[in-house]
Formats: sequence, C-alpha cells, structure tokens
Amino acid sequence: MNPFRRFLFLICSVVMGLSAVGLTQEFDAKLFQELGWRMIGPFRGGRTVAIAGVPGQPNVFYMAPNNGGVWKSTDYGRTWNPIFDDQPTGSIGALAIAPSNPDIIYVGSGEGLRRPDLSTGDGVYKSTDGGRSWQHLGLRDGQQISVLLVDPHDPNRVFVAVVGHPYGPNAERGVFRSLDGGSTWKKVLYKDENTGAIDLAFDASNPQILYADMWASRRPPWTTGGSYDGPGSGLYKSTDGGETWRQLAKGLPTWADRLGRIGLGIAPAEPNLIYALVDAPKLGGLYRSNDAGESWARINSDVRVWGRGDDFACVRVDPKSKDTVYVANISTYRSTDGGRTFTALKGAPGGDDYHTIWINPENPQIIALAVDQGATISVNGGQTWSSWYNQPTAQFYHVITDNQFPYWVYGGQQESGSVGTASRSDIGEITFRDWYPVGVEEYGYVAPDPLDPNLIYGGKVTRYNRTTAQTQDVSPVVLRTGQYRFNRTQPLIFSPVDPHILYFGSNVLFKTIDGGNSWQIISPDLTREDPGVPASLGVFVQSDEVKGKHRGVIYSIAPSPKDVNLIWAGTDDGQVQVTHDGGKSWKNVTPAELTPWSKLAQIDASHFDAATTYAAVNRLRLDDLHPYIYRTHDGGQSWQKVVNGLPDDAPVNTVREDPERKGLLFAGTEHTVYVSFDDGDHWQSLRLNLPATSIRDLVVHNDDIVVGTHGRSFWILDNITPLRQLGPEVSKADAYLFAPQLTYRVRRNNNTDTPLPPEEPAGKNPPDGAMIDFYLKSVPSGPAVIEITDQTGKLVRRFSSADKPEAMDANQLNIPTYWIRPPQILSAQAGLHRFVWNLHYPPPDSLETQFPISAIYHDTPRYPLGPAVLPGQYADKLTVDGRSYTQPFTIKMGPRVKSSTDDLRRQFELETNVTAAMHRDYQALQQVRSLRQQLNTLRGRAMANPLPGAIAALDTKLDELEGPEEGGTFLSTPQGRSLARLNIGLTTLLNTVDSADA
Repeated sequence: MNPFRRFLFLICSVVMGLSAVGLTQEFDAKLFQELGWRMIGPFRGGRTVAIAGVPGQPNVFYMAPNNGGVWKSTDYGRTWNPIFDDQPTGSIGALAIAPSNPDIIYVGSGEGLRRPDLSTGDGVYKSTDGGRSWQHLGLRDGQQISVLLVDPHDPNRVFVAVVGHPYGPNAERGVFRSLDGGSTWKKVLYKDENTGAIDLAFDASNPQILYADMWASRRPPWTTGGSYDGPGSGLYKSTDGGETWRQLAKGLPTWADRLGRIGLGIAPAEPNLIYALVDAPKLGGLYRSNDAGESWARINSDVRVWGRGDDFACVRVDPKSKDTVYVANISTYRSTDGGRTFTALKGAPGGDDYHTIWINPENPQIIALAVDQGATISVNGGQTWSSWYNQPTAQFYHVITDNQFPYWVYGGQQESGSVGTASRSDIGEITFRDWYPVGVEEYGYVAPDPLDPNLIYGGKVTRYNRTTAQTQDVSPVVLRTGQYRFNRTQPLIFSPVDPHILYFGSNVLFKTIDGGNSWQIISPDLTREDPGVPASLGVFVQSDEVKGKHRGVIYSIAPSPKDVNLIWAGTDDGQVQVTHDGGKSWKNVTPAELTPWSKLAQIDASHFDAATTYAAVNRLRLDDLHPYIYRTHDGGQSWQKVVNGLPDDAPVNTVREDPERKGLLFAGTEHTVYVSFDDGDHWQSLRLNLPATSIRDLVVHNDDIVVGTHGRSFWILDNITPLRQLGPEVSKADAYLFAPQLTYRVRRNNNTDTPLPPEEPAGKNPPDGAMIDFYLKSVPSGPAVIEITDQTGKLVRRFSSADKPEAMDANQLNIPTYWIRPPQILSAQAGLHRFVWNLHYPPPDSLETQFPISAIYHDTPRYPLGPAVLPGQYADKLTVDGRSYTQPFTIKMGPRVKSSTDDLRRQFELETNVTAAMHRDYQALQQVRSLRQQLNTLRGRAMANPLPGAIAALDTKLDELEGPEEGGTFLSTPQGRSLARLNIGLTTLLNTVDSADA
C-alpha cells in the first residue's frame, strides 16, 4: 500500500472509530431533564455519628448519616425527612443547633471518623431557617469535621474541631473559631500537619472555658487493621474563649503509653466534674476529674466501655444527676455510680455500634442515639426506642441484580448484613414486604445464580437458598489455612458467558463450576510483591507492627462478555492483570502511571470488543481526591486516562459500559453519577434528582441503571433509552420522538389488606405503562398531540397538551396516594418529556368515575379503565406545529402471566363489549337527565299549578331511570333507578373481567 493510500486508510479508520462512539458528544442537560432516579430502599438505617435535638421542642430532632445528608424529624423519630439533598456533599460528621435560636443549624462535612470505608467532606454549612436553605462557610480542605460547638448565648460564636485529611498531612486541621457566624475563621489551636481536633466541649457554666482533644492519627492505604496513632495527641483547655490553650496531662496517659483519642463529657450540674474516655493500649478506660481537668484518675478499665477507642469515644453526663453517666461503644452503657460500674442500656450482643449520645438538657428522659444502624430516640429514659427501620440510609459496597421479573437488587450493607429487594412491588410501592436478608456478610459482594434466582452467593463465600432459608458456607477450604489474603470486600462474580462459572478473588483467583462444592486456583499471586509504604503515611508507619510490610489483594474481577477465557483482574495495591486462556497464563498490563496502592476499584470488560476494557482507580487512600478512569482498546498494551468533565475532587469508585450503545459509559464517584457519550472523552453529570452521596457501585440492568450508595440505599434510573438514542440530530431538531423501550404489560395486585399508614416508609415503583419520551426545542405555537395506534393503524388513544384531565384527590378520600393513578398530562414546554400511557383504551363513561362507591367504604377505588391493550406491535405519533414523528414499539405480557393468547383476546373482546354497553347506557342516562332538567324548568314555570297528568307520569318514569343527584351517591338514592343501576352493574362487571390477566 502506497503512503497516500495508507494515510487515507488511517483517516478513514479514525473517522469510523469516532463515528462508532458518536464523535465528541456533550449534550445540554435539558435533553434528559425529565429522567429521574427513584429510591427503592431498603429503609434500614446506616452509620450515623451526628445527632441533636431542640431542648424547647422535644419532638424535633436532626440527624446526619455519614453519607446521607441531614435529616429532620418533628415526631420523635417516627418519620425522617431529608433537608440537605440539594447540597454538593452528603458526607456529614457533625451538626449543632444554636441553643439561643433553633432555626440556626451548623453542619460539618466529612465523617469525622477513621474508617476504612470513609468519605471526605468539603467544610462547614449553615442554615438560618431550620434547614430550608443552606450556605457554605469554608474550611474546605479540612475533609473531616468531628464536632461543632455553638455558644449558648451567641449563635455567631462557633467552634469547629477539624480532624483533617484521613490519609495524609495537611495544615487545615485543629480548632477553628468564628465570631461572625462562620463568615471568617481563625485557627485557635494547632499542633502540626499530622494532628487534628477530634472533640470539643464547653464548661457548662461559662462558654469562655473550653476543652479540646487533639488526636494524631492516620489511615493506612491497606484495609487490614485500624488507624495508626502518633505523637501529638492530648487534652487541652482554654479559659479565654480559645485565644490561648494549655495541655492537661496530670494523671492521663502520654505518647509513651501510646495515647490515642479522648472523648469528653462535662457534668452540666457540676462543671468541675469531667469524664474522659481514653484510648491507650494498657491505660485505656474511663477517667474522672473533679477539678476542671487539672488532675485525673482512672475509675473504670472495663474494655467494654473504652475498647475500639478510635471508633467510639462518646461519654455524656445526665443534666440532672452528676453520677449518671452514659458511654457509647458496641452498646450504649449507663452508670449510676459515677462511672464505676456500667450496665448495657441498648445494644450488645447485637453489635449495633453506638457513636453519639444526645440528652435533652431540660428532660433527661429524652435521649437520642446515633448508631451504625441510624438514629433512634427514647422518651422514657431508655425503656423503649424509636425504630431505625424508617431511614433509607443504608451503606452498600456493591450492587447486583438477578434475572427475575421484576428483577431484584442485592447488596451487603455495612454493619447490617445483606439485602435483596424488589425493583417493583405488586402493590404500588416498595415496603418491608418486598425485601429480605440473603445471608451475606455486610462487606461482601452478592452474586445471584444466573440459572436459579433462589440461590444467592456472597461474601467469602456463602450460598443462601431462598427455598429452604438456609445459608451454607461454601468457601474455598484453603482460605481457612491463612495462606491466602483477603480484606473487607472481596470480588465474587459469575461469568457472563458461562453462568456455571463463579469467580472469587483473594490474592489469587478462585473458580468453581459446581456452586462452591469444589474450587480451583487459576492464577498465581496477582498483587505486587512489595508495594512499599506511600509517603502519605509519613511518620505513622512507626506505629505499624510490621512497619508497612503489607501486601494487597484482588479487588476487582471483570470476566469478558465476549470470551469465556478472557478475564481481567485489578488489585488494591495498583496492578491490572489479564488472562486470555482461562487462567493458565497471566500478563501484567498495569497503566504505567499507577503507583503502588492505587486501588483498582472496578474493571469493566467491553460488551462490544474483547480488546476494550475500562478501569476505575480510586487513590483516596493515597490522599489523592482526583478522578481516575482508564481505557484501553488494545488489550492493555496502552491506556488513556479519560476524566475530562469530572470534578477534581471526585474519586471514582466504578465505571460501566452500556451493553446496548457502544461508547456510552457511566461512572460513580464519591458524589454522584456521571455519563459519557463518547467513550469517556467527555463526562457530564447525571445526578438529576439524586442526593449527593457516595456511589460505590452501579450496574446496567436491561434499560435501567441501578446504583448502590454508601449512605442512601438503592436507587434506579428507569428506562435510559433516550440516553442511548441521543445524538446531534436530537439537539438540532425542533422536535424529536424517541423510540420507546420494550414495554411489559403488568398490573398491580388488587390487595384487600388494610393499607399501610401513609407515614410508613416506602420506596417508589416505576411507572405503569409505556414511557413515551419526546423533546421540544421550544414551546410550540399550538398543542402537542400524541396518538397511539395498533398494528392495523387503528387509533387506540389520543392525548393533547390542551386536555384538562380531572384527578381524584387521594387526601380528600383519606386513602394512600398510590391508589390513585395520576392523570395523563401531556406537556408542551421546552425540553425532554416523559409521558406514560397506561396501556388501556379510553375509559368508559361511568357513574363510578364521578362518585366512587368503593372509596366510601375505604376500599381500593376501582375506577373503571378502558380495555387493556393486547400484546403486539404499536406505534406512537407526536404531532407538533403541523409536523408528525412516528416510532414503533412492542408490548409484551409480563413473563409471570401464563394465559394463552386466545384467552387474552377473548378477555379483550368482552371488555370492549362491556365498555361499549356502558357508553350507550351512560348516554341514555344523560338524555334522561337532560329531559329532567327541561321538566324542572317547566315545573318552575308552572309555579304552584299542578302538572298535567302526562307530564307527572313522565316525571315518575324519569325518577325510576335517573341516577344520583349531584353530590349524592347511588347508595343514598331510592331503589329502582334503572339506568344508574345498570351503569354501576356494568362497571362492576368490567372490573370483574379486568381483575386479572385471565
């Protein structure tokens, strides 16, 4: 080939490659504005460390899950509502209500903990209107804030304990003070770049006297073990409002004793009495000072009280009784003898893990706890507690779906075991009836069997049998020898090519083809032989028993959807390896710029090209918040970093390729979800209505995106077909009609149970029916019209933006809102619109539509619908400003329905005939009513004169035929009104025929 031809060939290849991914694709957000995430639960709370109440409003509480934003309750914790969801972060470690003005709320972001699964924050926020609006107050680089203190008399005087970077040194740490409500800050207590402030407390009688605990700590990049302490920790006191500080050390452990974190509790009734929970290997325990901190004595060394001191350090004193002391640990403990003995108030042996205790200073019977399972409140001194099964703040590490219909969503929940929950409920909303545990440890992957959804694998490794409700250990026996390494969350995944193959990652790759009865090792150790110690760990490596001699594990596995023998593996110490022969040989294809301990959080092998793979790399553990996504198109020989459009402070946890559209990618970061239409070259936000939270994993299930968050449970973005069809032609068009997805005809269960109360928490169902998506560049001059036709071209339904549908008000009927089907409203505003057609012909004319008899008895309203359409081929047509656009689509029966095509056709014909009869009857009834109106007019004219006999007889006959008067019901009218009775009877018949697909 001559050079010119070679050049042309190269150009053509590049153009074709760009065409495959749509060239440079960035779209205006209005092109997908009406897509929306829906939360499906579960409503089982996640780790929470920030909680506070309002003393003068004992029913009002605020709490902040670590990655779930801020929530408010006005009914003692019976229900919780999010009030922070429009903010850029959901990672919260502290909140404080101004005692002198409860409308002023301060929030400190970052979890304020040293956890291996933590998320960082971006400073302090403030609300002056009870949480309705927020402003950012700075301290962005603090990353972790543990405590906020507000002066009891001056809401503008605020102190902040900033822990600092969890994985590296930084200067913005220590104690900060503001005298102007957070507009400006002054660092008033600082030790060094390795030591942050972890606790603060006011003297109960004098807010000019403060105590602060400084803690030198650092998380390592490996997940085994806890955080490391270092020199610099200690307790400090200021008597001049924070201007100067001195250390309090008499009687307390020092660094020579390996002093770690200290938690403070000052007796409100006697401010000179202070309790301190002290973390030190040999001298840890509860200490007490009777002289305002000048000297200390250990009064309790029970490890139940102070153990795991880097996790738990909350001690509080009853506001009315100086000897009643509360301590939070794996249980909440209470002492009535000044801390010498404790009994468990709530917790163990449940392993709940308690972080923070708030006691109402005006009524110590009211206690609020922040727990790994959420928030819980007692109003009777701890005898009973509010539920934490009303908070959708679960923390998941991974998410997966199965092959059922409707499909189920699974994940391991931090500190709470596991969850499998339905993506759609048969009763209109997703409640506790629709989820159950699946026997998987809290940190692990879940792997539902592709061939049998009743078998669910997970963890390291178990198999849950839904039929028997038993969980069996099927882990590789050699794991128990200690020869192989693993950490909190180890990858477990079925092959997308051969559903009999299940892979499990340790530092080597395991494989089973018989459900875990036997395993084989199909790789050598795939981790780095000596990853070394990153500079970010600094002096804290001296606190490590092995001085940083740690090794990694396989953290992600990506079996190819194209080739059963092609498997990618990524480690948490920064290596990518690949095999093309099912594990017989492996090749190291790590991107050159990846340094040790760069965690391969997720690898995704392409559905279109065996040589293409995407990798999400998270370097948070190296004190690096930048995003890293890598792409290879040549089997790992070369990699490109593709992060254009992602924020600089958005570590990436997952990246997935859409299985339908090549080049369409989705990424989950520590803040939200992003989308790329051009193979990762450009990214843009897909947050929409999603609250800011850590997206730890996401999967594409058919036409849906399912995300597992680490603080806000599971969410689903239904029907992403518009994203798959977006292109330049859409953004340039005046109007565009997207091809609808494959639509299944499903129905809700006609549940006769007593409905759940409206305050019972529930997730949302997807829309019932066909989703018709269309885009309008601008508002048209006339109405927008959608017409749906069957395969013969016959009109089925017609909708116009000029229509004015009437909707029944569920609140007036005192019934759950999900019982009322929303009216079909077609919008003609500019932007993307999603219109849902309910798969029915027009509703019949019915008295029940006007006066629903069933609602009077608080039964499920059975508003008559038109006949349900038969499965088959249909088309929808959009008409705007004289131009029409048409798209075909398919309707199928829900896979669970086994009725024959002939049965469905006969049902359809009967419903059609009944509907026609109802129409004729209703028209006759309307004629009677019209005649009655004329007769009443004649009666009015006749005044007191008696009516002629013929007219009187007609009046009697009309009375027999006519239905209920306006505002009445059929049940309140005399018997014998034939047309009305016939109409109601036909309605009952139609509802009976339409009660099931049978």
